[in-house]
Amino acid sequence: MRSMRVPGDDGALLHVGVTGRGPDVVVLSGGPGCVHYLEDDALAPRGMRAWYPEPRGVGRSEGGPHDLAQAVADIEAVRRAAGAESWVVLGHSWGSDLAVRYALDHPERVRGVVGVAGRGLQKDRTWSQVYESLRHVEDDIEIDWEPGVHAALGASFVEWIHEPDLLRRLADSDVAMTFIAAQHDIRPSWPLRQLAALVPRGKFEELPGVAHNLWSTDPGVWVDAVTRACRAEGFR
Repeated sequence: MRSMRVPGDDGALLHVGVTGRGPDVVVLSGGPGCVHYLEDDALAPRGMRAWYPEPRGVGRSEGGPHDLAQAVADIEAVRRAAGAESWVVLGHSWGSDLAVRYALDHPERVRGVVGVAGRGLQKDRTWSQVYESLRHVEDDIEIDWEPGVHAALGASFVEWIHEPDLLRRLADSDVAMTFIAAQHDIRPSWPLRQLAALVPRGKFEELPGVAHNLWSTDPGVWVDAVTRACRAEGFR
C-alpha cells in the first residue's frame, strides 16, 4: 500500500492509500466519521487499482466536520489526483450510501457502484427498531472515529434523503448499481432491495453466512465478492 496527500478544494490535505494495478476503483469506508478500516492490500479488489481516501477530519486527513457535498467534492479531488477519467465506486456501510450520492452528482465519472451492507437512503422507524434491538448480538470491532464528523455527516444525510427530487433522480440514473447485503447483518436489507428495484440498472444480491463486518470476519468472502462485483461486465 502506497500513500499520498491530496489537497481538497479548500487546501485541506487528505490522506489517500493506493494499491494494485488495473482499472480504477475508489473504496469508501463506513461510519460516517470512521478511519479507513478497509485500507489493506489483502482486502483490495483483485486486478484493480484501488484508492482509499480517509475522510476529511478523520485519522490522517486534515479538516473537520463537513457535509455530504464536501465529502463528494473530496472524492472528486482524489479522482483528479489519480488521473482517472472515471472509476468504480465501492462502499461499505455508510460508504455505500455515500457512493450513491456521488454517482447521482457525478454520473459521468462513475463506471458503476458497488454498495456492501449499506443502510439505504432512509431513516425508517421500524428499521431502526430492529437494528437497535439486535445491537447486542453484533460483535464490536474497535475502529477509531470522530464524533463531530459523524454528527455533521449524519445531519447532512437526513437533509439529503428528504430532498423532493431524490427518488426521481434515482429512477432516472443510468449508472449501474449493485447492492450486496450480508445475510446475518442486523440491519434489515429491504432498503437495499428497494434501491436495486428503483435504479434502472440496479441489482441486489445477498451473501450467505456472513455479518455486517465481513471484511474483518470473512475477508476471503469480502475479496471474492467485491472483486466479482467491481469487475462486472455491466459496468461501463
